[in-house]
Amino acid sequence: MKTDYFLGLSEEGFHRVAYTEWGVPTLGNPPIICVHGLTRSGRDFDELAEYLSRQGRHVFCPDIVGRGESDWLRNPLHYTYEQYIADMNVMIARTHASQVDWIGTSMGGLIGMVLASMPQSPIRRLVLNDVGAQISATGISRIAKYAGRDPDFSSIEEAMRYFKSVLDGVGKLSDEEWRRVAERSVREISPGKFVSKTDHGVKIAPAKSKMAWQIMLHPLKAIEGTLFDIDLWHIWRKVTCPVLILHGKQSDILLPATIQKMQQIHPQTDVIEVPEAGHAPALMHTAQHQAIYQWLINSI
Repeated sequence: MKTDYFLGLSEEGFHRVAYTEWGVPTLGNPPIICVHGLTRSGRDFDELAEYLSRQGRHVFCPDIVGRGESDWLRNPLHYTYEQYIADMNVMIARTHASQVDWIGTSMGGLIGMVLASMPQSPIRRLVLNDVGAQISATGISRIAKYAGRDPDFSSIEEAMRYFKSVLDGVGKLSDEEWRRVAERSVREISPGKFVSKTDHGVKIAPAKSKMAWQIMLHPLKAIEGTLFDIDLWHIWRKVTCPVLILHGKQSDILLPATIQKMQQIHPQTDVIEVPEAGHAPALMHTAQHQAIYQWLINSI
């Protein structure tokens, strides 16, 4: 693994977008870009990226601006999907490839879906980790309670307990795996003081993006649990590449009825259930890595 960055551009000027890179380019295999969820970072994909690189794949895992090792924006209102999509277009260009495979958890999946829906999209195959064309109001409400609210911690053990409580949908993880989650989520700024690697301003992002404005424009649909349906169903109908949905069976974000409708609209959509997980599977286990890799090599 190596680390690097590129420069994204916002109304504030240039900002650094950090990423990890695994493996090297191989003939006939497009690079894979893995993009994390709302309050997470690209290090969530360490185990998956390492596995895929051992199979000969070239993998990039960016930290979306405001997270991980990327810069934070001065104005939290600039944390929008439009900004993330523009930055990820630069990430695609950085791979120097004409096509890429995309693996996205939650927010990262939505970014991938939008990019895959566009004319001449470079996304060849799309893996959506527990996210789809309709988002449950219950799940959004739960995430809103902790997004951008991470406290400071006096130890990694304290951070572990916190992330176990707010990320309880990731599935069954060992204590060592939870330690890795915590260590990737915080930085020690002084002896005995650990702080989040996610800007607290990130919590404002969904409410200011065009997609999430549908909540406010269509409150009755929000009550029914149909939050982004107008924009995202419209986007989903434009996706033509093969898609794999990883569904946490206990998810409060991606519901079975949404998956069924997605498959009706786009028959080239496969589904893998993750029985022990909710939102969203951590993708830290070898069985999940193998399933994703097999789908990537068999789906075209």
